[in-house]
Parts: sequence; C-alpha cells; structure tokens
Amino acid sequence: MTKTVNHWIGGKTVEGTSGAYGPVTDPATGAVTTQVALASTEEVDAAVAAAKAAYATWGTSSLAQRTAILFRYRALLDAHRDDIAALITAEHGKVHSDALGEVARGLEIVELACGITTQLKGELSTQVSNRVDVSSIRQSLGVVAGITPFNFPAMVPMWMFPLAIACGNTFVLKPSEKDPSAAVLLAELASEAGLPDGVLNVLHGDKVAVDGLLNHPDVAAVSFVGSTPIARYIHATASANGKRVQALGGAKNHMLVLPDADLDAAADAAVSAAYGSAGERCMAISAVVAVGAIGDELVAKIRERAEKITIGPGNDPASEMGPLITAAHRDKVASYVTGAAAQGAEVVLDGTGHTVEGFENGHWIGLSLLDKVSTDSDAYRDEIFGPVLCVLRVETYEDGVALMNASPFGNGTAIFTRDGGAARRFQLEVEAGMVGVNVPIPVPVGYHSFGGWKDSLFGDHHIYGNDGVHFYTRGKVTTTRWPDPADAPSGVDLGFPRNH
Repeated sequence: MTKTVNHWIGGKTVEGTSGAYGPVTDPATGAVTTQVALASTEEVDAAVAAAKAAYATWGTSSLAQRTAILFRYRALLDAHRDDIAALITAEHGKVHSDALGEVARGLEIVELACGITTQLKGELSTQVSNRVDVSSIRQSLGVVAGITPFNFPAMVPMWMFPLAIACGNTFVLKPSEKDPSAAVLLAELASEAGLPDGVLNVLHGDKVAVDGLLNHPDVAAVSFVGSTPIARYIHATASANGKRVQALGGAKNHMLVLPDADLDAAADAAVSAAYGSAGERCMAISAVVAVGAIGDELVAKIRERAEKITIGPGNDPASEMGPLITAAHRDKVASYVTGAAAQGAEVVLDGTGHTVEGFENGHWIGLSLLDKVSTDSDAYRDEIFGPVLCVLRVETYEDGVALMNASPFGNGTAIFTRDGGAARRFQLEVEAGMVGVNVPIPVPVGYHSFGGWKDSLFGDHHIYGNDGVHFYTRGKVTTTRWPDPADAPSGVDLGFPRNH
C-alpha cells in the first residue's frame, strides 16, 4: 500500500478529505513512493481556523515562553538532522551531504528566532514636549502563511515560520507537493518541543490550497519562494486582498571573472555553484561572464572539473550530484541544451544523455557547459533550474556589468578578482540584491536578510534577518502625557510637595 502524507492541523495528523492526491516520486528510481493529500478549500479554512484559534493565546504569550520552546526545538532539530536530510534525499534527490547543509542553513534562522527578545525591543523618547513621552513597539500580525518550493523542502520553511512564531504569529505552511514529508517532520518536532497546538500547521495542496490562502480573510501576510511568474501572481493576488506579501522569485545569477582573477579558484567556484544541488536552486550561478582573453582558459578549467563530478543516487556517499526532481523537469532542462547550438552556442559538455547503471528510470541528466552564449538565446534568458552553465564573453569590466544589469533578474551575483577597487566598484554598480566577492553563492547568514532586486523579488521586505522580523510584525507608536502628581486636585494627597 502506498504511503500517504496527510495534513498537520491543530497539533495532529489530519487525513485528507478532498479525495485528491498527488504523487511523490523517488527521483533516483522514478518510482512513486508516496501520495500526498491535496487540500480542498474547506481544508484550507480548517487550517486557518486552527491557527486563528491558537493566536488568541500565542499572540499574548510571553517572550520567555516562546524562546524556551524555540531552544528545545533547536535541540530536537539538531538531533534529527540525519532524519530530515534522509527525507529530503528520498523525495528531492539531492545528495545527503547537500541535504544536511540545507538543514544547517535552516537551523541558523531557528537560532536567530531563539534570540528574538532583542529583536522585539521597542523605543522610547521621553520629554519630547512638556510631560510628553513617545514609545514605539512592534506587535504580531495574526495568522500568516508560507508557500515554499520543492528545491529546499526544509530550509525555506525554516526561513519563515520560526521567526513568524517567535514574533507571536501563528503559521500555515503550504510546502511543495513534490516533496512534502520534511515539512511534516518539522511540525512534529515543533510539537514535541512544546509548541501549542495550532501555532504551526502544515497544509498540502496545489493551486486550490494556494488560492485559498491568498484569498482567506483571516490570513494577514503571505511569504513565498518560487518562480518569478508565480511570485508575481502571489504578490498581485494577496496584495489585492490587503495582505502583506514577500514573494521571492527566480534568478539568472551571473559571475563576473576579471582577467586578474585566480582562474583555478574561479573554475572551482563555477562548478560548485552551477552544478551543486543539480542546479536546482535560485542562487545557482548559471551564467559566467569572462572578461578579456581569459575565456578559453577558464572554460577549459571548468570543463576539466565538471567531467570529474560523480552523478548518482543521493543516498550513495560517492555521489556528488543527484537526479532532478521530476522526469518532466529533466526533459525541459535537456531541451535548452539540445537547442543551444542552433542559437549560436558552442556545446562544450552535453549531459542530456546521462544515465546511471541500475537506476535507468531515474530523472538523470549530466552536466552541460555552453560557451559563447548570446544574450538573446533561450538558454541565457530563461531560468533553467538545472545543471547547465552558460559562458558569455565580453571585452571589458564595463561591458560585463552592463550585460548583467540588463537582465530582468537581480537575485545574486559574484565577481572574481584580486583587485579590491574593482570589487568595491562592482558591489556598488551591480543591480542585484546579494553580491559575492570571490564567493560564488552569497547567501547571507541568518542575521542578515536574503532577497533580490527587480524580477527576483515582489514586495518590500527581504526574508529572515531584520527584514524578516519587520515583515512578521507591525509598528505602533504611543504618545503619552500624564499630569504631575503634585497637580492633583485638593483632597487627594499622594505625598508630593506642592511648592515646586
């Protein structure tokens, strides 16, 4: 009998009642291993109702209570790292070490949430006028929702709900239906840590569930990470319904390599950033921009390294890259490679025919390297979300920055150089939200904030860090004037002198 992943609502497993289920496959074998319940509108209402009921007490709970639970939660997550990573590998396909890294980056935000007490301190100005004080505080919003992608089924949810609940909100998480099990384990561990029932709910589903959350009057805010078209839709729909929205979209991240760069380090970085996690990450480097005469040497070094990458099942310790999430996605990624030559690119490596012995039905694709790619080709313009690296050639630094800034995306970017002045100029001139200097994937640590520019972010707040705290709270300012006790009416004696 096929295993079923059900909802987690009100602190317990709730079987799906819609009658609709989605398949969950093992990408390494192509076999359907699990089915996931897909929520109806009524089940969306039930999850939001559970969160709303829990907010009545959680929203006024003490900071000491919240942080005590979060500290216990952090310890449980740490103890279950391997269990969470194993679920990620089984349903997403990434190698175990990569899955462990995902859990570690999610834990950073749990640790940030454990220190929420300092983040929620207010401000006070005394005597702004005679006997007038002004104070500012931040208060929770209520029920908030998170809609998360398949490529980081544990990390991205942990970028959202720990901060949200630390700020006093309750949360409805709608993870990807392609790999839902990790999210359920995260919720079960939160309950084990003492999180009250209904504070964190996991609702599985497709567009019905998403639209249900976007249109629900009791959902105050929506966080989203995914593709740009869906991010734009999330932002427009939720905003039209009066909700606060942070919707992080897609990317086409560039890495500028100057002639003075350490080409061995640049090639190492390009391979890990382009092909790690099979390229299924919004911070992957998918375009290397080679400046001047270094292009041929850089491409040769990238090819040499890429040819040595071991591809295989994620639970095999020898594997360095796993399969793609679905067969349909694998075929779409392959189409960009097969069409590249016709659009003027030189196909240095073609990974489209790759298979793994004993796992022939898995969603396999090898590493592809495209050189001399034009900016009007499909392989350059689209977010491929797979192990395909494009190399573009430019003559000067200025040409490279102009090329990069012409992209509609502005998520992450990097420069490789030994010149501090060039690096400083680049970080100021490039139009992207996250910049790496000799760092290929500049994902900020938890106490800074993650987010892009242009078509990579819809909404005003980046995710986690200070922006995350501000997103999950709203400000309130109180202006106060009290009469001096010495001015009390006669007959009321507070013991204050009357000769002031």
